[in-house]
Amino acid sequence: MYAIINDAAQAYRGVIPADRWHEPYMPREELRHEIEAGVRFWGYEEDGVLVGVMGIQDVQDVTLIRHAYVYTARRGQGIGSKLLTHLRTLTERPILIGTWAAATWAIRFYEKHGFRRVSWAEKEHLLRTYWDIPERQVETSVVLKEDMLYKL
Repeated sequence: MYAIINDAAQAYRGVIPADRWHEPYMPREELRHEIEAGVRFWGYEEDGVLVGVMGIQDVQDVTLIRHAYVYTARRGQGIGSKLLTHLRTLTERPILIGTWAAATWAIRFYEKHGFRRVSWAEKEHLLRTYWDIPERQVETSVVLKEDMLYKL
C-alpha cells in the first residue's frame, strides 16, 4: 500500500500547494495512523500483485472515501472505478469524498461516478465536521457527495 500511495501521489507534485507537499507524500507512520483511526483499505490485485488501493472510513453519520491511489503505470484501466464501485456497496450512509481543489483529474473521476462538488460553505462545514485535517488543507480542498439522482 505504501508504495502505491507514494507512487500515485507524485501526480500532486507541483499541483497542490507547495506547503502541503512533502516526501514521501504519506510516510509509513501516517499510513499507520490512518488505519488506527478507522480507515479500512481495500485493494485491487492483478495476477497476485496489488495495483490499487482505496480506503473507507465511517465517521459519525457518513462514510468517507479516503486515500484512493492506483499505480501510475496502471491508471486509466478501470481499477479506481472497480474499487469505488465495491466500496459503495459497503455502506448505506451518505458518502463524502475530500480531495485537493487543484486535483482536477480526481474531481473529474468522482464526478463521472455520480458525485458532485458541494458549495464553498458546505465544504467548510463538512471538512471541519468529518475530517481531521490542517486548516491549510481545508482552504485548498473540495468535498464531493453522492448525487442522489445518480443512485436511482
